[in-house]
Amino acid sequence: MATSMKTTMAHGPSVTHPWKLVDAAGKPVGRLAVALANLLRGKDRPDYTPHVCTGAMVVVINAEKVKFTGSKETDKIYTRYSGYPGGLKRLTPAMVRAKNPALILRHAVSGMLPKNHTRAVLLRRLKIYPGPEHPHAAQKPEPVELRV
Repeated sequence: MATSMKTTMAHGPSVTHPWKLVDAAGKPVGRLAVALANLLRGKDRPDYTPHVCTGAMVVVINAEKVKFTGSKETDKIYTRYSGYPGGLKRLTPAMVRAKNPALILRHAVSGMLPKNHTRAVLLRRLKIYPGPEHPHAAQKPEPVELRV
């Protein structure tokens, strides 16, 4: 007699989104981005479902203190194009860090997420702050120590 196993699928109303706090100081950008993407998607949870946003709300502090490995700090180039002639912008990580340090981490995490509507939904749940202060103390985010 064969036994049947029941597979449960997460759906909207039954999903809870806990708040997590991650300190990014001194961590490599790419490895941290993979860990944050997994937290956002909910891959650390037993009720993970690929097409449902089962992940946590993630607050990242000290984003200005992330580091690049190797020579990426000087060699890496962030490009964007406006669509107009002469509209190609090229920025180094030092230039991005001076203007808005959160963009480095947001760009890296965005590249680790699915390339569909889910990406926009998940990125809204990612809160990145350059320093150690954040306005989400009322949500009582649970500190998470990531092994990166």
